Amino acid sequence: QVQLVESGGGLVQPGGSLRLSCVASGSFFSIYTMGWYRQAPGKQRELVAAISTGIGNTNYVESVKGRFTISRDNTKNTVYLQMNSLKPEDTAVYYCAAEKFGSVRLVRPDSWGQGTQVTVSS
Repeated sequence: QVQLVESGGGLVQPGGSLRLSCVASGSFFSIYTMGWYRQAPGKQRELVAAISTGIGNTNYVESVKGRFTISRDNTKNTVYLQMNSLKPEDTAVYYCAAEKFGSVRLVRPDSWGQGTQVTVSS
């Protein structure tokens, strides 16, 4: 397993941008599919975006396509989520997740971060 620490959440106005970062401790970061889930109050946790190992295939939930971009830097053991054109419905706690040799659907994470709050409000 890896330990995951997120940063970059906060309060932003509608239409604004935020970049989330997640740093993984431990070895062999490159063999983990990485991703971001989110959970809004009263709703189930959902996968927002994931990026695979190797060539870095990506997967996005339909509601964020064209607005969010996931990327990874294996030299820094870090995965990013660039969020643009934010909407109030993006408000949630965002969790970094990792799955060893996982598919880009990231259905069974091995590790979770503690979560970072993103609030989109005027």
